[in-house]
Amino acid sequence: MKNIFIVSLGIFLCAAFTTIKFDETKEKEKINTVLDAWHKAAAEVKYDTYFNFMTEDAIFIGTDATENWNKTEFQAFAKPYFDKGKAWNFTAVERHVYFDKTGKTAWFDEMLNTQMKICRGSGVLVKIGEEWKIKHYVLSMTVPNDNVNEVIKIKAPIEDVLLINLQKSGR
Repeated sequence: MKNIFIVSLGIFLCAAFTTIKFDETKEKEKINTVLDAWHKAAAEVKYDTYFNFMTEDAIFIGTDATENWNKTEFQAFAKPYFDKGKAWNFTAVERHVYFDKTGKTAWFDEMLNTQMKICRGSGVLVKIGEEWKIKHYVLSMTVPNDNVNEVIKIKAPIEDVLLINLQKSGR
């Protein structure tokens, strides 16, 4: 009787672990689909669709040093663009996706073709039920190393003031 119990327990545990097994390839495909659809929703000016891909507590960090928004703030910023019928058009040309051990959290980096030329995006997604949602996204413009000094000259007057204000506020 003891042997039957041990064999039954072994079969049960094997079956349980087989059904729980994380399929990384399948989940990467789901995440790629979500991110591509998210970018497409902006290009097609679908406000609700775009923001439904994000968690309620999502954070979006844009290319400007002042752009660090929660979802509500980002919606307020983006709404006039969507209302005018012209948001942004980003297409991923390269993407890497990584997972934590649970398979419920993923992070990624992507290279994007945009109206600003090449940009980089990176972020974190969480799995809620069977859906992947964007929890955190960072958009960055790329600067060729040989042109950094030229870019610094352009942005220094604006960002020097911002740095002084940030240092005063104790951030």
